[in-house]
Amino acid sequence: MNEIIKNIEAAQLKAEVPQFCVGDTVKVYGKIKEGNRERIQVFEGIVIKKQGGSVRATFTVRKNSNGVGVEKTWPLHSPSVEKVEVIRHGKVRRAKLTYLRGRVGKRAKVKELVK
Repeated sequence: MNEIIKNIEAAQLKAEVPQFCVGDTVKVYGKIKEGNRERIQVFEGIVIKKQGGSVRATFTVRKNSNGVGVEKTWPLHSPSVEKVEVIRHGKVRRAKLTYLRGRVGKRAKVKELVK
């Protein structure tokens, strides 16, 4: 890759990257701009996949809202992501939990990892 692009991407990396894995329940604090105001909205759910590397790394969080599944993909190093807070660690054996899309209720849960 070109050196100029590498330097630009290195400048955009966050210093503190939160440590979380697929299957973890997280709270994502995202900045939302409405007109001339800016506020923080919390999105809480299960991480179903992580992909990419360096500046292009993204993660997808899924939650059920009023019986409807909602997924949102967040860039890990984006300035619009204020912070990511891990609520509980999940015990999973897969890299991507896309099978949760077809499940509702108790079947859509992930077991908690006890350390």
